[in-house]
Amino acid sequence: MDQPSPIPEPESSDILFQEEVERLHRLTIYARWSLVGLLWLTIGSLSIWGLRYPISLMLDYFTWSALRYGLVFHRLPAIGLAICIGTTIGVLVWQSRNILLGLPQQERKKLEKQVCRIRQQGASHPLWKFVCQHQEASDRR
Repeated sequence: MDQPSPIPEPESSDILFQEEVERLHRLTIYARWSLVGLLWLTIGSLSIWGLRYPISLMLDYFTWSALRYGLVFHRLPAIGLAICIGTTIGVLVWQSRNILLGLPQQERKKLEKQVCRIRQQGASHPLWKFVCQHQEASDRR
């Protein structure tokens, strides 16, 4: 059988390659926050709608019993709200870690491999125009 050709590893000092890795990382950030927004618009809004009666009770008289009642006896909306809150906190922690400590080496290697695959596939890859846009502009000249 034909083995796929190995993906050539560009040098890590290649400025254009590093820009493409940064573009792909930025695209990953946008995709994660878009997912969080979509979750809040769908599952989150339906969950809050399902908890409207316990919320109205808690607006009048907030007690921990009212909160427990709202979450225990309305399990599906509580699970939906937990999914939205958990995903939001997960993305916040992930992005904060990347900002404060930098991108971990393992994640950077994964992004570099993905950029190599995008370069190898060329313009037929769905992320080509977002990640490798500078090459198209230089090819036109």
